[in-house]
Amino acid sequence: MTKDWNLSAAPESTSHVQLQQEYGLFIGGKWIKPSDGKYFETSNPATEKKLASIALAGRKDVDSAFKSADKAFESWSKLSGAERGKYIFRIARIIQEKSREFAVIESMDGGKPIRESRDIDIPLAAAHFFYYAGWADKLEYVFPGRKVRPMGVAAQIIPWNFPLLMAAWKIAPALACGNTVVLKPAETTSLTALKLAEVIDEAGLPPGVVNIITGDGSTGALMTAHPTPNKLAFTGSTEVGKQIYKAAIQGGKKVTLELGGKAANIIFDDAPIDAAVEGIINGIYFNQGHVCCAGSRLFVQETVYAEVLAKLKRRMDSLIVGDPMDKNTDIGAINSKEQLKTIEHYLKLGSEEGADIYQPAGELPKKGYWCKPTLFTNVAQSNRIAQEEIFGPVLAIQTFRTIDEVIEKANNTPYGLSAGVWTDKGSKVFQLTKALKAGVVWANTYNKFDPTSPFGGFKESGFGREGGMHGLEAYLAFD
Repeated sequence: MTKDWNLSAAPESTSHVQLQQEYGLFIGGKWIKPSDGKYFETSNPATEKKLASIALAGRKDVDSAFKSADKAFESWSKLSGAERGKYIFRIARIIQEKSREFAVIESMDGGKPIRESRDIDIPLAAAHFFYYAGWADKLEYVFPGRKVRPMGVAAQIIPWNFPLLMAAWKIAPALACGNTVVLKPAETTSLTALKLAEVIDEAGLPPGVVNIITGDGSTGALMTAHPTPNKLAFTGSTEVGKQIYKAAIQGGKKVTLELGGKAANIIFDDAPIDAAVEGIINGIYFNQGHVCCAGSRLFVQETVYAEVLAKLKRRMDSLIVGDPMDKNTDIGAINSKEQLKTIEHYLKLGSEEGADIYQPAGELPKKGYWCKPTLFTNVAQSNRIAQEEIFGPVLAIQTFRTIDEVIEKANNTPYGLSAGVWTDKGSKVFQLTKALKAGVVWANTYNKFDPTSPFGGFKESGFGREGGMHGLEAYLAFD
Protein backbone atom coordinates (compact mmCIF):
# COMPACT_ATOMS: atom_id res chain seq x y z
CA MET A 1 0.00 0.00 0.00
CA THR A 2 2.50 2.59 -1.19
CA LYS A 3 2.42 5.22 -3.90
CA ASP A 4 6.16 5.62 -4.42
CA TRP A 5 7.68 2.15 -4.48
CA ASN A 6 6.93 -1.16 -6.10
CA LEU A 7 8.82 -3.49 -3.81
CA SER A 8 9.26 -7.17 -4.39
CA ALA A 9 8.01 -9.38 -1.56
CA ALA A 10 10.67 -10.35 0.98
CA PRO A 11 9.00 -12.98 3.17
CA GLU A 12 10.76 -14.43 6.18
CA SER A 13 10.97 -18.22 6.06
CA THR A 14 8.96 -20.27 8.55
CA SER A 15 10.65 -23.60 7.75
CA HIS A 16 12.81 -23.46 10.89
CA VAL A 17 9.86 -22.97 13.25
CA GLN A 18 8.89 -25.92 15.44
CA LEU A 19 5.35 -25.70 16.75
CA GLN A 20 3.32 -28.45 18.37
CA GLN A 21 -0.21 -29.10 17.17
CA GLU A 22 -1.32 -29.19 20.79
CA TYR A 23 0.14 -27.58 23.90
CA GLY A 24 -0.44 -28.62 27.48
CA LEU A 25 0.37 -26.75 30.68
CA PHE A 26 3.93 -26.35 31.94
CA ILE A 27 3.69 -27.18 35.63
CA GLY A 28 6.45 -28.51 37.86
CA GLY A 29 8.85 -28.79 34.95
CA LYS A 30 6.51 -31.11 33.04
CA TRP A 31 3.92 -30.77 30.29
CA ILE A 32 0.53 -31.91 31.52
CA LYS A 33 -2.94 -32.04 29.98
CA PRO A 34 -5.63 -29.73 31.38
CA SER A 35 -7.68 -31.41 34.11
CA ASP A 36 -10.96 -30.48 32.40
CA GLY A 37 -9.72 -31.64 29.01
CA LYS A 38 -10.51 -28.23 27.51
CA TYR A 39 -8.49 -26.55 24.75
CA PHE A 40 -8.84 -23.43 22.64
CA GLU A 41 -7.37 -22.48 19.28
CA THR A 42 -4.84 -19.78 18.52
CA SER A 43 -4.72 -18.49 14.96
CA ASN A 44 -2.68 -16.23 12.71
CA PRO A 45 -4.52 -12.86 12.52
CA ALA A 46 -3.06 -12.18 9.06
CA THR A 47 -4.42 -15.41 7.54
CA GLU A 48 -7.06 -16.57 10.07
CA LYS A 49 -5.46 -20.02 9.91
CA LYS A 50 -5.17 -22.15 13.04
CA LEU A 51 -1.68 -22.41 14.50
CA ALA A 52 -2.21 -24.73 17.48
CA SER A 53 -4.59 -25.99 20.14
CA ILE A 54 -3.78 -24.69 23.62
CA ALA A 55 -4.80 -25.98 27.02
CA LEU A 56 -7.41 -24.09 29.01
CA ALA A 57 -6.35 -24.25 32.67
CA GLY A 58 -9.13 -24.83 35.18
CA ARG A 59 -9.28 -24.63 38.96
CA LYS A 60 -7.37 -27.89 39.58
CA ASP A 61 -4.63 -26.80 37.18
CA VAL A 62 -4.25 -23.41 38.85
CA ASP A 63 -4.05 -25.15 42.25
CA SER A 64 -1.42 -27.53 40.91
CA ALA A 65 0.67 -24.70 39.46
CA PHE A 66 0.69 -22.74 42.70
CA LYS A 67 1.47 -25.83 44.76
CA SER A 68 4.39 -26.53 42.48
CA ALA A 69 5.67 -22.96 42.76
CA ASP A 70 5.23 -22.95 46.54
CA LYS A 71 7.19 -26.18 46.90
CA ALA A 72 9.98 -24.97 44.61
CA PHE A 73 10.29 -21.71 46.57
CA GLU A 74 11.76 -23.54 49.55
CA SER A 75 14.92 -24.48 47.68
CA TRP A 76 15.06 -21.72 45.05
CA SER A 77 14.94 -18.93 47.62
CA LYS A 78 17.87 -20.51 49.50
CA LEU A 79 20.13 -20.60 46.45
CA SER A 80 22.81 -17.93 46.39
CA GLY A 81 22.19 -14.97 44.14
CA ALA A 82 25.16 -16.00 42.01
CA GLU A 83 23.61 -19.42 41.37
CA ARG A 84 20.22 -17.93 40.50
CA GLY A 85 21.96 -15.54 38.16
CA LYS A 86 23.56 -18.43 36.27
CA TYR A 87 20.15 -19.91 35.46
CA ILE A 88 18.74 -16.55 34.36
CA PHE A 89 21.82 -15.89 32.22
CA ARG A 90 21.40 -19.29 30.59
CA ILE A 91 17.78 -18.49 29.69
CA ALA A 92 18.95 -15.25 28.06
CA ARG A 93 21.57 -17.04 25.99
CA ILE A 94 19.12 -19.67 24.74
CA ILE A 95 16.63 -16.95 23.75
CA GLN A 96 19.42 -15.35 21.73
CA GLU A 97 20.23 -18.66 20.06
CA LYS A 98 16.57 -19.20 19.16
CA SER A 99 15.86 -15.55 18.38
CA ARG A 100 14.91 -16.13 14.75
CA GLU A 101 12.38 -18.79 15.67
CA PHE A 102 10.96 -16.65 18.48
CA ALA A 103 10.60 -13.67 16.13
CA VAL A 104 8.73 -15.64 13.50
CA ILE A 105 6.36 -17.19 16.05
CA GLU A 106 5.69 -13.77 17.58
CA SER A 107 4.70 -12.36 14.18
CA MET A 108 2.65 -15.42 13.21
CA ASP A 109 0.71 -15.45 16.46
CA GLY A 110 0.38 -11.71 17.09
CA GLY A 111 0.32 -10.08 13.66
CA LYS A 112 3.18 -7.63 14.21
CA PRO A 113 5.72 -7.03 11.41
CA ILE A 114 8.69 -9.39 11.44
CA ARG A 115 11.09 -6.43 11.52
CA GLU A 116 9.67 -5.38 14.88
CA SER A 117 9.68 -8.89 16.35
CA ARG A 118 13.22 -9.53 15.06
CA ASP A 119 14.80 -6.18 15.95
CA ILE A 120 12.89 -5.08 19.06
CA ASP A 121 10.76 -7.65 20.90
CA ILE A 122 13.12 -10.61 21.01
CA PRO A 123 16.42 -8.74 21.60
CA LEU A 124 14.78 -6.73 24.40
CA ALA A 125 13.41 -9.90 26.01
CA ALA A 126 16.88 -11.45 26.08
CA ALA A 127 18.34 -8.17 27.36
CA HIS A 128 15.97 -8.17 30.35
CA PHE A 129 17.08 -11.66 31.36
CA PHE A 130 20.73 -10.65 30.96
CA TYR A 131 20.19 -7.49 33.01
CA TYR A 132 18.47 -9.16 35.94
CA ALA A 133 20.90 -12.08 35.91
CA GLY A 134 23.50 -9.47 36.83
CA TRP A 135 21.49 -8.13 39.77
CA ALA A 136 20.73 -11.51 41.35
CA ASP A 137 23.83 -11.46 43.62
CA LYS A 138 23.85 -7.69 44.24
CA LEU A 139 20.49 -7.04 45.90
CA GLU A 140 22.14 -5.66 49.06
CA TYR A 141 23.69 -2.90 46.94
CA VAL A 142 20.33 -1.89 45.49
CA PHE A 143 18.85 -1.24 48.93
CA PRO A 144 21.79 -0.42 51.23
CA GLY A 145 21.09 -0.63 54.92
CA ARG A 146 17.92 -2.64 54.40
CA LYS A 147 17.50 -6.38 54.80
CA VAL A 148 15.65 -7.86 51.85
CA ARG A 149 14.07 -11.23 51.17
CA PRO A 150 11.97 -12.68 48.33
CA MET A 151 8.22 -12.26 48.45
CA GLY A 152 7.42 -15.92 47.77
CA VAL A 153 5.19 -17.04 44.91
CA ALA A 154 4.33 -14.49 42.21
CA ALA A 155 1.21 -14.67 40.04
CA GLN A 156 1.80 -12.90 36.74
CA ILE A 157 -0.69 -12.12 33.97
CA ILE A 158 0.54 -10.57 30.71
CA PRO A 159 -1.16 -9.04 27.64
CA TRP A 160 -1.17 -9.89 23.94
CA ASN A 161 0.69 -6.91 22.48
CA PHE A 162 4.28 -7.84 23.50
CA PRO A 163 3.99 -11.47 24.62
CA LEU A 164 7.62 -12.56 25.07
CA LEU A 165 8.85 -9.14 26.18
CA MET A 166 6.15 -8.88 28.85
CA ALA A 167 7.01 -12.38 30.06
CA ALA A 168 10.65 -11.30 30.39
CA TRP A 169 9.64 -8.11 32.23
CA LYS A 170 7.77 -10.22 34.76
CA ILE A 171 9.81 -13.41 35.14
CA ALA A 172 13.40 -12.11 35.12
CA PRO A 173 13.23 -9.78 38.18
CA ALA A 174 11.07 -12.25 40.09
CA LEU A 175 13.66 -15.00 39.68
CA ALA A 176 16.59 -12.69 40.42
CA CYS A 177 15.00 -11.83 43.77
CA GLY A 178 14.47 -15.49 44.68
CA ASN A 179 10.75 -15.83 43.97
CA THR A 180 8.95 -18.53 42.04
CA VAL A 181 6.40 -17.84 39.35
CA VAL A 182 3.06 -18.85 37.86
CA LEU A 183 2.59 -16.94 34.61
CA LYS A 184 -0.41 -16.77 32.29
CA PRO A 185 -0.06 -15.28 28.79
CA ALA A 186 -2.99 -13.83 26.85
CA GLU A 187 -5.16 -16.41 25.12
CA THR A 188 -4.61 -14.92 21.65
CA THR A 189 -0.81 -14.92 21.93
CA SER A 190 0.34 -17.82 24.07
CA LEU A 191 2.84 -19.44 21.71
CA THR A 192 6.04 -17.57 22.58
CA ALA A 193 5.35 -18.02 26.30
CA LEU A 194 5.01 -21.75 25.68
CA LYS A 195 8.20 -21.69 23.64
CA LEU A 196 9.81 -19.88 26.58
CA ALA A 197 8.72 -22.79 28.78
CA GLU A 198 10.76 -25.05 26.49
CA VAL A 199 13.74 -22.72 26.96
CA ILE A 200 13.31 -22.79 30.74
CA ASP A 201 13.29 -26.58 30.62
CA GLU A 202 16.39 -26.61 28.41
CA ALA A 203 18.15 -24.21 30.78
CA GLY A 204 17.72 -26.75 33.58
CA LEU A 205 15.76 -24.48 35.90
CA PRO A 206 14.60 -26.52 38.93
CA PRO A 207 11.05 -27.89 38.48
CA GLY A 208 8.31 -25.56 39.66
CA VAL A 209 10.38 -22.37 39.75
CA VAL A 210 8.54 -21.14 36.64
CA ASN A 211 5.11 -22.53 35.76
CA ILE A 212 3.34 -21.35 32.62
CA ILE A 213 -0.37 -21.98 32.35
CA THR A 214 -2.67 -20.87 29.55
CA GLY A 215 -6.30 -19.88 29.45
CA ASP A 216 -8.74 -17.00 29.17
CA GLY A 217 -10.04 -14.48 31.66
CA SER A 218 -11.53 -17.21 33.83
CA THR A 219 -8.07 -18.67 34.39
CA GLY A 220 -6.74 -15.23 35.29
CA ALA A 221 -9.57 -14.76 37.78
CA LEU A 222 -8.69 -18.07 39.45
CA MET A 223 -5.08 -16.95 39.75
CA THR A 224 -6.03 -13.58 41.22
CA ALA A 225 -8.31 -15.09 43.83
CA HIS A 226 -5.95 -17.93 44.78
CA PRO A 227 -4.65 -17.75 48.39
CA THR A 228 -1.09 -18.94 47.63
CA PRO A 229 0.64 -16.09 45.75
CA ASN A 230 2.15 -13.28 47.80
CA LYS A 231 2.61 -11.04 44.79
CA LEU A 232 0.44 -10.26 41.77
CA ALA A 233 1.72 -8.49 38.66
CA PHE A 234 -0.68 -7.59 35.87
CA THR A 235 -0.29 -5.79 32.57
CA GLY A 236 -3.45 -5.13 30.56
CA SER A 237 -6.52 -2.95 30.33
CA THR A 238 -7.52 -0.51 33.06
CA GLU A 239 -10.97 -2.08 33.37
CA VAL A 240 -9.59 -5.55 34.09
CA GLY A 241 -6.82 -4.08 36.23
CA LYS A 242 -9.35 -2.53 38.61
CA GLN A 243 -11.07 -5.87 39.08
CA ILE A 244 -7.77 -7.63 39.70
CA TYR A 245 -6.62 -4.99 42.15
CA LYS A 246 -9.79 -5.30 44.22
CA ALA A 247 -9.47 -9.09 44.40
CA ALA A 248 -5.75 -8.97 45.17
CA ILE A 249 -6.12 -6.42 47.96
CA GLN A 250 -8.86 -8.50 49.57
CA GLY A 251 -6.41 -11.41 49.51
CA GLY A 252 -3.60 -9.36 51.07
CA LYS A 253 -1.30 -9.58 48.04
CA LYS A 254 1.36 -7.08 47.03
CA VAL A 255 0.33 -5.70 43.63
CA THR A 256 1.83 -3.92 40.63
CA LEU A 257 -0.38 -2.84 37.74
CA GLU A 258 0.67 -1.54 34.33
CA LEU A 259 -2.53 -0.51 32.59
CA GLY A 260 -3.82 1.63 29.73
CA GLY A 261 -2.66 4.95 28.38
CA LYS A 262 -3.56 7.89 26.15
CA ALA A 263 -0.18 9.49 25.67
CA ALA A 264 0.45 13.03 24.45
CA ASN A 265 3.13 13.53 21.80
CA ILE A 266 3.97 17.27 21.76
CA ILE A 267 5.63 19.06 18.83
CA PHE A 268 6.96 22.59 19.39
CA ASP A 269 7.75 24.98 16.53
CA ASP A 270 11.49 24.76 17.26
CA ALA A 271 11.52 20.96 16.97
CA PRO A 272 13.43 19.12 14.23
CA ILE A 273 10.28 18.61 12.17
CA ASP A 274 11.42 15.70 9.97
CA ALA A 275 12.66 13.79 13.00
CA ALA A 276 9.47 14.62 14.86
CA VAL A 277 7.34 13.24 12.04
CA GLU A 278 9.25 9.96 12.26
CA GLY A 279 8.67 10.04 16.00
CA ILE A 280 4.94 10.50 15.44
CA ILE A 281 4.87 7.52 13.07
CA ASN A 282 6.81 5.37 15.51
CA GLY A 283 4.75 6.60 18.42
CA ILE A 284 1.34 5.56 17.09
CA TYR A 285 1.78 3.09 14.22
CA PHE A 286 4.44 0.87 15.81
CA ASN A 287 2.90 -2.56 16.47
CA GLN A 288 -0.38 -1.38 14.83
CA GLY A 289 -0.91 0.97 17.77
CA HIS A 290 -1.18 -2.02 20.11
CA VAL A 291 0.99 -0.23 22.66
CA CYS A 292 -0.16 0.99 26.06
CA CYS A 293 2.21 3.97 25.82
CA ALA A 294 1.37 4.77 22.17
CA GLY A 295 1.49 8.47 21.28
CA SER A 296 -2.18 8.47 20.31
CA ARG A 297 -2.75 12.19 21.01
CA LEU A 298 -0.66 14.59 18.94
CA PHE A 299 -0.33 18.23 19.98
CA VAL A 300 1.29 20.51 17.37
CA GLN A 301 2.15 24.16 17.91
CA GLU A 302 -0.01 26.25 15.56
CA THR A 303 2.87 27.89 13.68
CA VAL A 304 4.13 24.55 12.33
CA TYR A 305 0.81 22.69 12.17
CA ALA A 306 0.41 22.89 8.37
CA GLU A 307 3.98 21.72 7.79
CA VAL A 308 3.75 18.85 10.24
CA LEU A 309 0.38 17.68 8.90
CA ALA A 310 1.55 17.75 5.27
CA LYS A 311 4.72 15.82 6.04
CA LEU A 312 2.86 13.39 8.28
CA LYS A 313 0.31 12.55 5.58
CA ARG A 314 3.08 12.11 3.02
CA ARG A 315 4.89 9.73 5.37
CA MET A 316 1.68 7.80 6.07
CA ASP A 317 1.18 7.36 2.33
CA SER A 318 4.49 5.48 2.16
CA LEU A 319 3.64 2.99 4.92
CA ILE A 320 3.17 -0.58 3.75
CA VAL A 321 0.28 -2.46 5.34
CA GLY A 322 0.26 -6.20 4.76
CA ASP A 323 1.85 -9.57 5.43
CA PRO A 324 3.63 -9.41 8.81
CA MET A 325 6.17 -11.94 7.55
CA ASP A 326 7.27 -9.63 4.72
CA LYS A 327 10.36 -7.62 5.70
CA ASN A 328 8.97 -4.64 3.75
CA THR A 329 5.85 -4.41 5.90
CA ASP A 330 5.49 -1.43 8.24
CA ILE A 331 2.05 -2.20 9.68
CA GLY A 332 0.89 -5.76 10.21
CA ALA A 333 -2.41 -7.35 11.16
CA ILE A 334 -4.68 -6.31 14.00
CA ASN A 335 -4.30 -8.89 16.76
CA SER A 336 -7.86 -10.25 16.71
CA LYS A 337 -11.28 -9.87 15.16
CA GLU A 338 -12.59 -8.46 18.44
CA GLN A 339 -9.90 -5.78 18.60
CA LEU A 340 -10.56 -4.80 14.98
CA LYS A 341 -14.24 -4.29 15.82
CA THR A 342 -13.23 -2.01 18.69
CA ILE A 343 -10.99 0.07 16.43
CA GLU A 344 -13.66 0.32 13.72
CA HIS A 345 -16.14 1.48 16.35
CA TYR A 346 -13.85 4.38 17.26
CA LEU A 347 -13.23 5.27 13.60
CA LYS A 348 -16.98 5.63 13.14
CA LEU A 349 -17.32 7.48 16.42
CA GLY A 350 -14.59 9.99 15.52
CA SER A 351 -16.37 10.94 12.31
CA GLU A 352 -19.71 11.18 14.11
CA GLU A 353 -18.15 13.53 16.66
CA GLY A 354 -17.19 15.91 13.86
CA ALA A 355 -13.50 15.16 13.42
CA ASP A 356 -12.00 14.81 9.92
CA ILE A 357 -10.54 11.40 9.10
CA TYR A 358 -7.54 10.71 6.86
CA GLN A 359 -6.32 7.32 5.66
CA PRO A 360 -3.87 6.56 2.84
CA ALA A 361 -5.27 5.15 -0.39
CA GLY A 362 -4.82 1.49 -1.26
CA GLU A 363 -6.39 -1.91 -0.79
CA LEU A 364 -6.09 -4.07 2.28
CA PRO A 365 -5.66 -7.87 2.14
CA LYS A 366 -8.92 -9.78 1.80
CA LYS A 367 -8.11 -12.31 4.51
CA GLY A 368 -7.17 -11.42 8.05
CA TYR A 369 -7.77 -8.40 10.29
CA TRP A 370 -6.48 -5.09 8.96
CA CYS A 371 -6.73 -1.38 9.61
CA LYS A 372 -5.10 1.42 7.65
CA PRO A 373 -3.01 3.97 9.56
CA THR A 374 -5.48 6.69 10.49
CA LEU A 375 -5.41 10.26 11.74
CA PHE A 376 -8.15 12.64 12.83
CA THR A 377 -7.93 16.43 12.62
CA ASN A 378 -10.32 19.05 14.05
CA VAL A 379 -10.42 17.04 17.25
CA ALA A 380 -11.87 18.55 20.42
CA GLN A 381 -10.67 17.78 23.94
CA SER A 382 -14.08 16.34 24.75
CA ASN A 383 -14.11 13.91 21.81
CA ARG A 384 -13.97 10.28 22.90
CA ILE A 385 -11.21 9.56 20.40
CA ALA A 386 -9.11 12.06 22.37
CA GLN A 387 -10.02 10.65 25.78
CA GLU A 388 -10.39 6.88 25.49
CA GLU A 389 -7.74 4.29 24.70
CA ILE A 390 -8.35 2.82 21.23
CA PHE A 391 -5.34 0.48 21.12
CA GLY A 392 -5.04 0.71 17.36
CA PRO A 393 -3.31 2.76 14.62
CA VAL A 394 -5.46 5.84 15.22
CA LEU A 395 -4.04 9.32 15.90
CA ALA A 396 -6.03 12.30 17.23
CA ILE A 397 -4.44 15.68 16.40
CA GLN A 398 -4.93 18.98 18.21
CA THR A 399 -3.09 22.30 18.14
CA PHE A 400 -1.78 24.61 20.87
CA ARG A 401 -0.21 28.05 21.18
CA THR A 402 1.55 28.21 24.57
CA ILE A 403 3.38 25.84 26.90
CA ASP A 404 0.78 26.29 29.64
CA GLU A 405 -2.00 25.43 27.20
CA VAL A 406 -0.42 22.20 26.01
CA ILE A 407 0.42 21.10 29.55
CA GLU A 408 -3.23 21.57 30.55
CA LYS A 409 -4.46 19.70 27.47
CA ALA A 410 -1.93 16.89 27.80
CA ASN A 411 -2.81 16.29 31.45
CA ASN A 412 -6.56 16.35 30.75
CA THR A 413 -6.92 12.59 30.72
CA PRO A 414 -7.55 9.88 33.31
CA TYR A 415 -4.35 8.16 32.20
CA GLY A 416 -0.74 8.93 33.08
CA LEU A 417 1.57 6.40 31.50
CA SER A 418 3.78 8.20 28.97
CA ALA A 419 4.37 11.30 26.86
CA GLY A 420 6.75 12.70 24.26
CA VAL A 421 8.25 16.16 23.81
CA TRP A 422 9.91 17.46 20.65
CA THR A 423 11.88 20.70 20.93
CA ASP A 424 15.33 22.16 20.34
CA LYS A 425 15.37 23.74 23.81
CA GLY A 426 16.53 21.71 26.80
CA SER A 427 14.75 24.13 29.13
CA LYS A 428 11.40 23.22 27.54
CA VAL A 429 12.19 19.53 27.91
CA PHE A 430 12.83 19.90 31.64
CA GLN A 431 9.78 22.12 32.12
CA LEU A 432 7.52 19.62 30.36
CA THR A 433 8.95 16.52 32.01
CA LYS A 434 8.29 18.11 35.39
CA ALA A 435 4.78 19.30 34.54
CA LEU A 436 3.40 16.32 32.60
CA LYS A 437 1.64 13.73 34.75
CA ALA A 438 3.19 10.70 33.08
CA GLY A 439 5.44 7.93 34.33
CA VAL A 440 7.71 8.08 31.27
CA VAL A 441 8.46 11.16 29.15
CA TRP A 442 10.58 10.79 26.02
CA ALA A 443 12.48 13.80 24.66
CA ASN A 444 13.07 14.01 20.88
CA THR A 445 12.38 10.30 20.55
CA TYR A 446 9.54 7.90 21.28
CA ASN A 447 8.94 4.27 22.27
CA LYS A 448 12.52 3.69 23.41
CA PHE A 449 12.87 0.92 25.96
CA ASP A 450 15.83 -0.37 27.90
CA PRO A 451 16.05 -2.96 30.70
CA THR A 452 17.97 -0.47 32.86
CA SER A 453 15.15 2.08 32.75
CA PRO A 454 12.01 1.82 34.92
CA PHE A 455 8.59 1.90 33.27
CA GLY A 456 5.17 2.51 34.79
CA GLY A 457 2.38 5.03 35.19
CA PHE A 458 0.15 7.14 37.39
CA LYS A 459 -3.60 7.56 37.79
CA GLU A 460 -5.57 4.97 35.79
CA SER A 461 -2.39 3.78 34.09
CA GLY A 462 -1.56 1.81 37.24
CA PHE A 463 1.23 1.90 39.78
CA GLY A 464 4.56 0.24 40.46
CA ARG A 465 7.56 0.09 38.15
CA GLU A 466 9.04 -2.58 35.93
CA GLY A 467 12.57 -2.50 34.59
CA GLY A 468 15.71 -1.06 36.13
CA MET A 469 16.55 -1.34 39.81
CA HIS A 470 13.01 -0.17 40.56
CA GLY A 471 11.72 -3.42 39.06
CA LEU A 472 13.46 -5.41 41.80
CA GLU A 473 11.64 -3.68 44.64
CA ALA A 474 8.27 -5.08 43.50
CA TYR A 475 9.53 -8.62 44.17
CA LEU A 476 11.18 -8.08 47.53
CA ALA A 477 9.97 -7.89 51.11
CA PHE A 478 11.80 -5.63 53.55
CA ASP A 479 12.45 -6.54 57.18
